[in-house]
Amino acid sequence: MATVGELVRAARRRLPPALSGEAELLVAAALGLDRAQVLAFPERAVDAAAARRCLAWIGRRAAGAPLAYLTGRREFWGLELEVTPATLVPRPETETLVAAALARLPAGRPARVADLGTGSGAVALAIARERPEAELLATDRSEAALAVARRNAARLGLARVRFRAGDWCAALAGEPPFDLIVANPPYVALGDPALRADGVRHEPRAALAAGPDGLDAIRRIVHCAPAHLAPGGWLLLEHGACQGAAVRALLARRGLVAVETLRDLAGLERVTGARRGETGDGVHEA
Repeated sequence: MATVGELVRAARRRLPPALSGEAELLVAAALGLDRAQVLAFPERAVDAAAARRCLAWIGRRAAGAPLAYLTGRREFWGLELEVTPATLVPRPETETLVAAALARLPAGRPARVADLGTGSGAVALAIARERPEAELLATDRSEAALAVARRNAARLGLARVRFRAGDWCAALAGEPPFDLIVANPPYVALGDPALRADGVRHEPRAALAAGPDGLDAIRRIVHCAPAHLAPGGWLLLEHGACQGAAVRALLARRGLVAVETLRDLAGLERVTGARRGETGDGVHEA
């Protein structure tokens, strides 16, 4: 019968050097323990079925599967979210997008918010928790991703979030104007080696890559979203660390005002936003 310590050592042997620090965390998750228990009781015996599951997880992680896909969970903005291979794994830098959205949604006031390409629902659900007066519409072209997002909303009790299938602004047809539209669209260039990095290569490519320069999806959103904004409404877009200038130019050419870029905790340009004029005039073709 295997022990916890033996499984940790097996994980360290099989994982690439860059991932060896995950050994205790991976074993803990596979065995339904916390990391402290793994460290404190390496001599603890593990039954055969649990040991087989743990070894299978180690093999999948060594092959590049994200840890979140193995556990089926990822924390984001203090929320525990279900994630599956149908969704991206939420990243810490995307919390910059949530913070920017909340800064433009005064607490205690009703507002209409759309989250385009919601995936697991991370951004929409974080906003919904912090601004319970807001009405959220979360959209995605993937029905499988929407199913995950709906389950997350139900488990978290966030009933003011609606979900709709559709490709970017097509899902907004027939809706009254929004005070805020947010999106974390694909923004990696098709030839970027980052698409072959650990974990990333197992995530849905359509949610990561967007054309030769990574800006195809952002161009589409900048083109269509302003027509769905109320006068004074904001459009906020997450993007790559080197894309801020290009996104600012797209928003300015579209006729939006107060264009600005925010940096993430690593100091990298991460979210660019702009506002529709208070009169609703001035928006023109990108």
